[in-house]
Amino acid sequence: MTKKAPPLARRQATRFSFKLLIIFCVSLSLCAFAFFKLHSQSELTSSTPYSRRRPRISLETFDGPPKIAFMFLARRELPLDFLWETFFEHGDVSNFSIYVHSAPGFVFDESTTRSHYFYGRQLSNSIQVLWGESSMIQAERLLLDAALEDPANQRFVLLSDRCVPLYNFNYVYNYVMGSPRSFVDSFLDVKEGRYNPKMSPKIPRERWRKGSQWITLIRSHAEVIADDEVVFPVFRKYCKRRPPVEARKGKLNFKLQKQHNCIPDEHYVPTLLAMHGLEGELERRTLTYTVWNETATKMENKGWHPMTFGYANASPERIREIKGINHIYYGTEYRTEWCRNNSTSAPCFLFARKFSQAAAMRLLSDDSVGGSEVSSSLDGHP
Repeated sequence: MTKKAPPLARRQATRFSFKLLIIFCVSLSLCAFAFFKLHSQSELTSSTPYSRRRPRISLETFDGPPKIAFMFLARRELPLDFLWETFFEHGDVSNFSIYVHSAPGFVFDESTTRSHYFYGRQLSNSIQVLWGESSMIQAERLLLDAALEDPANQRFVLLSDRCVPLYNFNYVYNYVMGSPRSFVDSFLDVKEGRYNPKMSPKIPRERWRKGSQWITLIRSHAEVIADDEVVFPVFRKYCKRRPPVEARKGKLNFKLQKQHNCIPDEHYVPTLLAMHGLEGELERRTLTYTVWNETATKMENKGWHPMTFGYANASPERIREIKGINHIYYGTEYRTEWCRNNSTSAPCFLFARKFSQAAAMRLLSDDSVGGSEVSSSLDGHP
């Protein structure tokens, strides 16, 4: 027995329902495509595609002089606080602010520091920092985030607990505020295998940079770093220090030493700013002088480490030599950076590290950065 064909009305209803389903699916796809395109365009047109947005405060929106935020990255206490006491006491308190990232729970008061300028200046949300780990750049970001809360802060200087000023406050203030650029050491890293291909595509190889972690930033660049939510997680996952050689690991050491030896604090800031296309707004050099000990074993067990200035090598003659440096050569780029401040020739360095307490005391006793020189002669070039 043959089946009867469905009535005409039923066939028409089926076709109509099928057409409605097709129209619904097409409409849904178009809506999804439109939403994706709108979202993509908003990201492309954003001035900070790698960051969340923070309200930016310009010089016109607050009443008072612009300030420099001095941000100290400390292990615990500040061993050279007595030298910085002399530095800050010759400055106008309305021209600077101080922030310290120290060990969690450490408090700066009359029992832990010799300078009242540091009382209560520690961050309440500090973290435990390990050298060569992403916690180092997270601490820097916490300092920037805290300093950005004050709209008067228009320049941001990152310093170590062993840094010393080479000039008096007025000279440093005029130098830093006189430039519309950030001072960020940034150069191509072509010799070392620190770039991990797993970082791509979020961090392309052509944007990979290296430089000193001791930076001086204008406010807009500080916001880019503090607000970054894309590049930092990639660094935390893939930029790791190669483990040191240990005798108990035997032949495993050779395998471990083939890993990428990525030091986050030497790459994060210059790479992030390069990804934002901001290198044209930088003086691509640091303002902090460091002498490097270039000794290393075949497996880089020791590697390069900053030399510590002791009493003997912190003489007035040595300090004058550092102040007299007017250019820096970058071998990987065959580039000589002649040091300028707002297009005017200037000394390259305002600060130096690492200094022992004895060396810092000599700077004061020799009037290299203290005494009469702090209050007068350093207002101009040395």
